[in-house]
Amino acid sequence: MENEKLKRSFIQKIANFCKRKGFVFPCCEIYGGFSGFYDFGPLGVELKKNIKDEWWNTFVRQRDDVVGIDGCTVTHSMIWKASGHVESFTDPLVECKKCHKRFRGDHLIEDAIGLSVDGITIEQINEIIKKHNLKCPNCKGELTSAKAFNLMFKTFVGAVEDDAHIAYLRPETAQLIFTDFRLVMEVSRLRPPFGIAQIGRVYRNEISPRDFLFRLREFEQMEIEYFVHPDRVNECPYLTEELLNFEMNVYSAEMQQKGEKVKKMSLREILEKNIIKTKWHGYWLALMYKWFMDLGVNPEKLRIRQHLPEERSHYALDTWDIEYRFPFGWKEIHGMANRTTFDLTQHMKFSGKDLRYFDEKTKEKIIPYVVAEPSQGVERAFLTFIIDAYTEEEDRIVLKLHPKLAPYKVAVFPLVSKDGLDEKAKEIHNTLKKKFACFYDDKGSIGRRYARQDEIGTPFCITVDYQTMEDNTVTIRDRNTKEQVRIKITNLESIIRKLIEGEIKFSELKKQNSI
Repeated sequence: MENEKLKRSFIQKIANFCKRKGFVFPCCEIYGGFSGFYDFGPLGVELKKNIKDEWWNTFVRQRDDVVGIDGCTVTHSMIWKASGHVESFTDPLVECKKCHKRFRGDHLIEDAIGLSVDGITIEQINEIIKKHNLKCPNCKGELTSAKAFNLMFKTFVGAVEDDAHIAYLRPETAQLIFTDFRLVMEVSRLRPPFGIAQIGRVYRNEISPRDFLFRLREFEQMEIEYFVHPDRVNECPYLTEELLNFEMNVYSAEMQQKGEKVKKMSLREILEKNIIKTKWHGYWLALMYKWFMDLGVNPEKLRIRQHLPEERSHYALDTWDIEYRFPFGWKEIHGMANRTTFDLTQHMKFSGKDLRYFDEKTKEKIIPYVVAEPSQGVERAFLTFIIDAYTEEEDRIVLKLHPKLAPYKVAVFPLVSKDGLDEKAKEIHNTLKKKFACFYDDKGSIGRRYARQDEIGTPFCITVDYQTMEDNTVTIRDRNTKEQVRIKITNLESIIRKLIEGEIKFSELKKQNSI
């Protein structure tokens, strides 16, 4: 229970910070709020867009083997019958007989006795509740037996509300990729191995949304389905020496079952020991893990964890999560399943359409194998980056976001709003904002202005002072270290770009006589 109190306290602090600084607002707050839904404010929408842009640029635009789609969010009911969601996309629901408040059974057990019960059956949940005599957390009333609750939002398309017109708000982005697979393959002139990516909204009617942005009813996913020939799941041409030597913190199913600790291993070692079943799966896991690290997440707070057999979804041969060590414990921030041929086979069966492709090498029609499904919640990534960057120092709160993610890359200040300093500062701001997300501020002391930008994650601040009027130089200040360097105005754009891209470190500016 102490850990639960710590979690609630920390999550509330982060939620309050995000609201106060304009990152995230409770949805419909003037009407009392709407559980599981959040709006993104002026800074939040910029951070969220930066996250999506970095993901899309890395895994789609910079690759020749991945293309994108943008599918509908209201979808035909047959899609979800074929995928198994109508039958299997459920969570265990328990209800208090006294106050009638409803809870997710596995979460109730985890909160009450600290036992992780991922993947257990409804029958096992009922046994644990009975064994520990668990009561309603709200009023201590008796609980009903757990039952399966389907998480999909149902609606009707057209003017008639009957079974023939049922549709669903999509609970994941994957299925639209599968239904469009044949069309995408034909128009893009690609053949496996290749991937289809999508970023878009999904909807899940969670029983008990919680932990701020961690578990929501409406959120966005960034997802790839990567297709290969079923006989070539270990023929990955992209396994460079650098990637094979890349190290991750590994927590396999066997390690969990034996009670062993997490072990740092190279991708080469992981593949050689057959801990991950295919090279393609290992390749994509390493890329996604590295993506978080490259954007500044502390590598010691990341690990990959393999699902236990009882946890795996009905379609998965093997599933791994990337987890982050939040102050309240290890939690999933990325999921990646080996889906085999399940989805395309199901859609062929239910639609009667041929989704195979012709393999030139074997002269056969093949159902491709989805060897990896990198699936990432945008809001969970957002929460991870915020929490990892949030730093309380003696004299300030500073959000140490990677410059690529920061809502504003640079802020421009006049030392004082007179003697032409403000006009010069606005001139610099108007030039820089054509290239970077840029903020202008002339209110309050210079120290207060620095503090405001530190708190929202702006990596660099430029100050125009009286020396600027004499020699056309300004000071540029680093958020993390508070160090300042004087540089020529004509060099600003180039230096800021290099700092953001990591081509130069701030500490190197002084050494380079940048003026």
